[in-house]
Amino acid sequence: MPYGIDNETEEWLKGLEKKLYAKLKAQCLRLGSIMPYVPEHGCYYDMGARELTAWTNGFYAGMLWQMYHAFKEEEFRRAAEGIEERLDAALEEFVKLDHDVGFLWLHTAVADWRLTGNETSRKRGLHAAGILAGRYNPAGHYIRAWNGVRQGVAIVDCLMNLPLLYWAAQENESPAWKQIAIEHTEMALRYILRPDGSSNHMVDFDPETGEYKDNPGGQGYESGSSWSRGQSWAIYGMALAYRYTKNQAYLDAAKLSAHYFMANVSLNDYIPLLDFRAPKEPVYIDTTAGACAACGLLELSEHVGEYEKPLYVQSALRCLKAVQAFCEWDPDKDSILDGGSARYDRASDRQVPIIYGDYFLTEAILRFREKAFLIW
Repeated sequence: MPYGIDNETEEWLKGLEKKLYAKLKAQCLRLGSIMPYVPEHGCYYDMGARELTAWTNGFYAGMLWQMYHAFKEEEFRRAAEGIEERLDAALEEFVKLDHDVGFLWLHTAVADWRLTGNETSRKRGLHAAGILAGRYNPAGHYIRAWNGVRQGVAIVDCLMNLPLLYWAAQENESPAWKQIAIEHTEMALRYILRPDGSSNHMVDFDPETGEYKDNPGGQGYESGSSWSRGQSWAIYGMALAYRYTKNQAYLDAAKLSAHYFMANVSLNDYIPLLDFRAPKEPVYIDTTAGACAACGLLELSEHVGEYEKPLYVQSALRCLKAVQAFCEWDPDKDSILDGGSARYDRASDRQVPIIYGDYFLTEAILRFREKAFLIW
């Protein structure tokens, strides 16, 4: 059995896969090449038409490529290609792009190149990597997160964008791009990840000198709190950093982050609270953190010894079983995973279906079934 799971669990996963296929096949035929975010009145709108450079605009294409890889059906491929082509205008616009070019083009152009050998897609991915590398600030050894006045801010999320640089460094024979990814990861070890396994969301540097200034609260409850999706980024991002570098410090950081996450979700039946260090009331959850953590735990399990694997595989399975209770599998309705939250202080996308929750749910199901495609 894949990942050493038992027959009963394997049958349960097969059932999830069948539901996933029926849902996403119907959704693909209905929606075409739109870029969903959060459904309105149960229906997806096209975020790409409202804000083409939004950081979430690649996740649906990533789902479609995952499905194409698993089932080889052209409808998935055509819809994903359509999203990728629409994003060309975002590359041309350029100035509105930020560090999340990894989320945008890993799931579109780089996935396309890896699966089909489309040379135009390869060029798009390299272009995006150049944009990401251009955001590196050598004074503080970090990749700047956002635009505008926040020139000194780096965030934990960027660990998930760094695989774009590792891929591009291999493709373009540019060790400098790999080194940028490594230096940002080293910065994260020092300033973002905490000794107890928890994580800051944001850190703020003086962009001129690189001097550390502060760790603002970001999308969690407050400075010093523990935003759960940030914790899942830390698990998966550090595990990916180990995959590309084989630096033991990164694997140890992924383990520490995972142990902290697992301890906290165990107190709430494996449904992540939106912030692990927030007031007891009101109770806010974030299922997207659970789905992402499941993927990160499975990635981590592939880099440890035989007798260590079950800890991470079984924890990933518990996360997946917990969040699947929030799934809508009706093929006639848009979105799958409810209970996702973008940030603590914004009600409009708090405890709602969010597209990246669906992406990580898809990856986790297919990864357990050994059908997932390596997006990162």
